[in-house]
Amino acid sequence: MKVHEQPTRTIWVEADGTSVGIIDQTRLPHAFVKVRLTTLEAVAHAIRSMQVRGAPLIGAAAAYGICLALRENASDEALARAHEVLLATRPTAINLRWALEEMRRTLQPLSPAGRLAEAYRRAAALCDEDVALNRSIGSHGVPLLEAAWARKGKQGRINVLTHCNAGWLATVDWGTALAPVYLAHDAGLPVHVWVDETRPRNQGASLTAWELGQHGVPHTVIADNVGGHLMQHGEVDLCIVGTDRTTARGDVANKIGTYLKALAAQDNGVPFYVALPSPTIDWTLEDGVRDIPIEQRDGTELTHISGRLASGEVVSVHVTAPGSPVANYGFDVTPARLVTGLITERGVCAASSEGLLSLFPERRTVRGTGT
Repeated sequence: MKVHEQPTRTIWVEADGTSVGIIDQTRLPHAFVKVRLTTLEAVAHAIRSMQVRGAPLIGAAAAYGICLALRENASDEALARAHEVLLATRPTAINLRWALEEMRRTLQPLSPAGRLAEAYRRAAALCDEDVALNRSIGSHGVPLLEAAWARKGKQGRINVLTHCNAGWLATVDWGTALAPVYLAHDAGLPVHVWVDETRPRNQGASLTAWELGQHGVPHTVIADNVGGHLMQHGEVDLCIVGTDRTTARGDVANKIGTYLKALAAQDNGVPFYVALPSPTIDWTLEDGVRDIPIEQRDGTELTHISGRLASGEVVSVHVTAPGSPVANYGFDVTPARLVTGLITERGVCAASSEGLLSLFPERRTVRGTGT
């Protein structure tokens, strides 16, 4: 995708061939800042602090974190430590574990002397694979937008509601939920996105709105609780969200508030789709509500909000009653029964065990093994 008309990815190897560049997403939308990472600890901090965020991008960053760790020490012990440190940074996003397991599977059989070059090669391949997966998700999702427009007699605009940020900033490129939007827009379809602000970190208002604006996609930022009202009045043609972890039966964990959007969509007959690359599927879990660990984040994300003053200065202000305790749950789980369909790189399927296995039949022989 483009930033200021320049093709840009969210993560890359710098010109020195070893350090890793990222966009500091905590600075958006007020400043576009690139950060150079040179150590395992710097990558772990970038993931924990959400300088990089979004399940696919977290996985890509973790892969490069392994590379940076091996620059200092390529022993078995160092590889195991890097895996442990990075795995502990974010508990909900399954792509993190998947990417780390891919790196360990590739590197463990090699001698320490041969690990570093192969680590960089595999990390780069994971990034390229992510781009291809997301581009394919977009291709499979465009017909859903075309069908929504056809239902309207190809009049007016196609109104898509999304929650949080599942665009290219959450991946290496293209995005998951927004990949169909970008492709549809580029093909000339009149797509418009309702962008939930997504409290408490405001990833919708700050990140989704920013990247849609960079690409020229029409959009409108709304408060989190407006979605149901818009659905009641026929102003939402379909919802598309992302997911940080999807169970084998189609339950999806996404940013807190997604479940309420799905309930409103069902009550108003609005299709509710979830877009996901296959590494986001946790084939070892069935019941998402029971089994997916839900991250509880620092309470200051809820008690404080950042913004830009008229002077241009970016400040953080306290918005809650002094002394009030807070609970900051990062995600919720939407049961499969509320999901119209899952958009994957292999096509669209029902949110069910059989639906997923119809697209990934090779998983019939390995379900429950974690492989």
